[in-house]
Amino acid sequence: METTATLRHISREQLSSILLSPNGSKVAVVDVRDGDYVGGHIHSSINVPSSSLDNRLPKIIESLADKEIVVFHCALSQQRGPGAALKYLRDRDSKSTNQDTSTGSNDAAQQYSTDEKVQSDFNGTKELEQANKGKNVEITTTQLSQTGSGSPKKQEVFVLDGGFVKWQEKYCSP
Repeated sequence: METTATLRHISREQLSSILLSPNGSKVAVVDVRDGDYVGGHIHSSINVPSSSLDNRLPKIIESLADKEIVVFHCALSQQRGPGAALKYLRDRDSKSTNQDTSTGSNDAAQQYSTDEKVQSDFNGTKELEQANKGKNVEITTTQLSQTGSGSPKKQEVFVLDGGFVKWQEKYCSP
């Protein structure tokens, strides 16, 4: 069973790269901040305030079923973001019947320590260098479109390292 300690994290650089790629539509970004969402947010993110998450979760799980990657965040991604990701995973997995949506084995993303620079020969794409602390995940945009042996892609769930605060430092104009 997933815990906040086992949640996967994605860096702001990796998320930006994926969102700007042709595969960006296969990714959902869920912002669980409350009123501060209107002050700025990641383009194409959906706002599900943490205060309404429990009531809206069944509908969210249904509406994001076709996404290959779902990324949760709050201001710092220390409490609300990881908590929302964990609720989402547990509810999604408990509601799944015939479809395997577990997050145990992951072919599309591998975890690496923060001091490793990872290069991929996967379609000749060079991976991003790890920049953030914690468990980061290397994902290339070409990996999003691979399904392997015709089976449906497992949905992966991540937490944005540093939350919107770190995203804003790099990608939002002052």
